[in-house]
Amino acid sequence: MTALPVCVAALYRFTPFPDPASLRAPLLAVCEAEGVRGTLLLAHEGINGTIAGSDEGIARVLAHIRTLPGCAEIEWKESRAPALPFNRMKVRLKREIVTMGQPDIDPLEGVGHYVSPEEWNKLLADPDTILIDTRNDYEVDVGTFSGAIDPRTKSFRDFPAWFREKREALLAERRQPKIAMFCTGGIRCEKATAFVKAEGLEDVYHLQGGILKYLETVPAEESRWEGECFVFDQRVTVKHGLEPGSYDICHACRRPLSMEDKQSPLYQSGVSCPACHDERDDHQRARYAERERQMRLAEQGKK
Repeated sequence: MTALPVCVAALYRFTPFPDPASLRAPLLAVCEAEGVRGTLLLAHEGINGTIAGSDEGIARVLAHIRTLPGCAEIEWKESRAPALPFNRMKVRLKREIVTMGQPDIDPLEGVGHYVSPEEWNKLLADPDTILIDTRNDYEVDVGTFSGAIDPRTKSFRDFPAWFREKREALLAERRQPKIAMFCTGGIRCEKATAFVKAEGLEDVYHLQGGILKYLETVPAEESRWEGECFVFDQRVTVKHGLEPGSYDICHACRRPLSMEDKQSPLYQSGVSCPACHDERDDHQRARYAERERQMRLAEQGKK
């Protein structure tokens, strides 16, 4: 694991940034100077993103981030990759660092109880625990915890409406219901648990460090995780121990591709896959095909 040369750091921090725009240029300059690539989001509510580079480069970028307002104690999750999983470095200004569309929800005002990866299995074994996957449908399809409820949301914006619609049915199934939620790195659950608590529920929990920390910490033989975990970079998925997974990605819709998907007659590299074939018309597919052709020619020119 440590032999892989590239360090990948996933991070977030909810903290007030009075003027996030003023932070963008210095942060981008440090990343570019260190050869670090990835995406970082800045908003009035904080910072979020994933970056990759050399160990020294990542250390220097993280040192800079720790100088930002409220970020001295920022935590991050590290994994390794055989090559840079990003093509360039982007620092973007956003309204939210994770978009839920609920402007009154503030994770700094109150979130669910953090549960460490080591204690997570015990919570899941409680028959009164209602386990909810807060990720989008295509992420859940790749892997999830045994027994988790999949809301089949297309976007995190859909989660509040789904919960309000299903709330009574969910709570009716347990005597003393506990709501337990999880996501890839923990950030979505900061808002999801704050939202559920704002809806009047108190026994709300979430997996500290997210799925990535669980897969890094909990041995495979003790794990309740099934499948792989989708990540938002060119690795596509990771497995236990955060080793690179077996999925590819559709360059047309950015959804994960299994070997079975790639054998489908609806799959055409860079053009379509079984999930998006019917979402595109012939004109769009022709445009994607030309883009794929140009990319192949560019790659051949580099060799």
